[in-house]
Amino acid sequence: MKKLLIAAVVGALSSTLLVTAENASAQASSTATTKKTTAKPKAPQPKRLFKRKPNPAKEAKVDPIPDGAEKWTCKEGLSFEMKGDMKRDQIITVHWANKNYNLPRETTTTGADRFHDSASGLDVVVIPTKAMLFSDKDGERLADECKTAAMMEGAPAPTQSNAINKAQ
Repeated sequence: MKKLLIAAVVGALSSTLLVTAENASAQASSTATTKKTTAKPKAPQPKRLFKRKPNPAKEAKVDPIPDGAEKWTCKEGLSFEMKGDMKRDQIITVHWANKNYNLPRETTTTGADRFHDSASGLDVVVIPTKAMLFSDKDGERLADECKTAAMMEGAPAPTQSNAINKAQ
């Protein structure tokens, strides 16, 4: 008798679970289709003990373009400003994305001028016909086919190798 009673209870529970599982799966599929069309609610932000006052000067920090910087215009409407003489300076300043980067010279065997800062990941390579701006952190070329106004008129890039070739 006990076995029969237990079997009846188990049967009733399993049939109830089957019905609720079918309803739950039907509800999940209908909510999944509505979730695709509606925006996801944002997760609540953790509460702070002390509210931080906004500091617009710090949050919107924009470095000024260095005085005497030359504009390099690139394809796709990009540009950066460079201050320094690539023929003799060991460090140049590049103004990119509203920030100034001091890039030290790297030695190369190809004759290209390369300025690279490992802390920021910014890398400028200048060959006689153009300059390229790279990012080590993203592993991508940020700007390509960059030229000064003089280079657009046919002059070669103001590189160290071009200065040596003219001296000989």
